[in-house]
Amino acid sequence: MFSHLKEDITCIFERDPSARHVFEIVTTYPGLHALLLHRAAHRLWGWGLKWLARMLAGFNRWMTGVEIHPAATIGRRFFIDHGMGVVIGETAIIGDDCTVYHGVTLGGTSWDKGKRHPTLGDNVVVGAGAKVLGPITIADGARIGSNAVVVKDVPSGATVVGIPGRVVRAPGDEANSHRQAIASKIGFDAYGTTQDMPDPVATAYNCMLDHMHLLDSRVEELQAALRQLGGTLPDASPLPDTSSCTIGTQGACDSRECGRNT
Repeated sequence: MFSHLKEDITCIFERDPSARHVFEIVTTYPGLHALLLHRAAHRLWGWGLKWLARMLAGFNRWMTGVEIHPAATIGRRFFIDHGMGVVIGETAIIGDDCTVYHGVTLGGTSWDKGKRHPTLGDNVVVGAGAKVLGPITIADGARIGSNAVVVKDVPSGATVVGIPGRVVRAPGDEANSHRQAIASKIGFDAYGTTQDMPDPVATAYNCMLDHMHLLDSRVEELQAALRQLGGTLPDASPLPDTSSCTIGTQGACDSRECGRNT
């Protein structure tokens, strides 16, 4: 029990930058209180003291704003950030190192007995207000965006946003790896916001990066063809260092080292 508590406190330090010390976490974090009370209720449920387990779960909801059915199975190092409005159903299964934010529902879509709530793998993050419904599986490392409604299985490492939920970044996305290479070369990284949400500005940057990748590929093909024909090409000039480049209020680069305008 104490080893689990130590893990829970450590994971809060890792995932919440506002956490200052152990005493503050133990006394003021409702997500931790909800988890500790659920573990007690879950044990009572396993011993067959179901009414007492439900009473403790009701007290848990009254104290923390988090409603967890005592039969729900929760793994280690589970972090409920803020906590208010979180609902976890009876047959829900949550793996290790998962994080959920306020307003999350792991609910069912039918009144049938049996498995009717989601299963979360390890290292899953569910954003604020998201609804994960039905006996579906959210595989290891998946990310559910805020306010998404997910009713289908989610593959490992994928990011899901929207209503209904759709995958915006699948694992092994070849186009995304090309964008990362181009962005690293020109010193740009803001497009990475699309890993979490469909931002229109980031989408436009993605299109630009895809276009640049295609142009680079065609230029390399032309250079190779010229060399095969015996042509000589001047050495390519290196790209300017943009690591210290910032955009000023008038749209010009503030770095003297860069020496370019936007």
